Amino acid sequence: MSKGAKITVAGAGALGLTTALALADAGAQVTVFDPAPAADNASGVAAGMLAPAFEAVLDTTAAPQFDLLSAARDLWPALEARIGVMVDRSGAVAVGEADYLGRTDAGLRALGLHPVELERRALDGLAPGLAPRWTAGLLVREDWRIEAAQTLLALRRAAESAGVVFHQAQATGFEDGERLVIATGNGRDLAVVAPELDNLAPIKGHILRARGRAYDGVVVRGQGAYVTGAPGDLTIGATMQAGVEDRSVDPDQVAPLQAAGARLFPALAETEFVAETGIRAATPDGLPMVGRGRHHGVLLAVGARRNGWLLAPLIAKLIVACVTEGEAGPYAERLNPARFDANGK
Repeated sequence: MSKGAKITVAGAGALGLTTALALADAGAQVTVFDPAPAADNASGVAAGMLAPAFEAVLDTTAAPQFDLLSAARDLWPALEARIGVMVDRSGAVAVGEADYLGRTDAGLRALGLHPVELERRALDGLAPGLAPRWTAGLLVREDWRIEAAQTLLALRRAAESAGVVFHQAQATGFEDGERLVIATGNGRDLAVVAPELDNLAPIKGHILRARGRAYDGVVVRGQGAYVTGAPGDLTIGATMQAGVEDRSVDPDQVAPLQAAGARLFPALAETEFVAETGIRAATPDGLPMVGRGRHHGVLLAVGARRNGWLLAPLIAKLIVACVTEGEAGPYAERLNPARFDANGK
């Protein structure tokens, strides 16, 4: 990359901001365009899971990608230090019926992991308020978490300090940049320069926030929901509706989600929640498209499905490698946008 190359980044979510910061640190002049206010995107409506283990075990789409997801998580300590956030490394606990725990245990061990089998006394300490019916659990230390809204703010501040310029407007093209990085989530407004965006499909998700209700335990993964906390906050997540892209709250999605959370923590049955929705983008194989697009100067960083936060530093590293013609590493080909050109959608 020539010193001071001008690069436009479209999108100010987790992928756009992390990539913009990495490019600025590599010496580029970076301008970020996003029409939405800060945090008003799918990255802000997220629990901030950095969870390669449970993603690979509980989500069949992510199951073959455990090595890639783990490699992305391992890049987080450097980003944590760079932007001054704190990654929660306390882990996650699975609880549920015996068959569910048995399948989860087998899946984790098939990945080469060694979950800790917990009795009720240990669960009381790790997950205060957990329903009495859950007398055993599995603790996984490999899964981490960040607070999404705080991390978005920290990324933006770090990027601004590194010289990144922000415009609250939609990018219509290169905007005087030499290269264009498209990190627009499910948006297809730039499909004229990136026809690969036609490979994306929307996924709508709901999460429930209980503001002012503190929960200081570990992430709890149950059947149909997870529960996690942040200072003064509790979150139940999350639904996934493939092919839906309106952001209206659907009561038919909210009620079962709250019920599943209440099966984990009975006090949540009477708790008032605010429902939030976000629209993520997914590719046919569940992996993001990262790298050079079909048209010269276009780079793609889209389609991370529900693992945008987890994958953000890896995606940023790959985009910088494309720009600087540096070493891309072992995952570049797996994420290459051109993989759909041969295989079809």
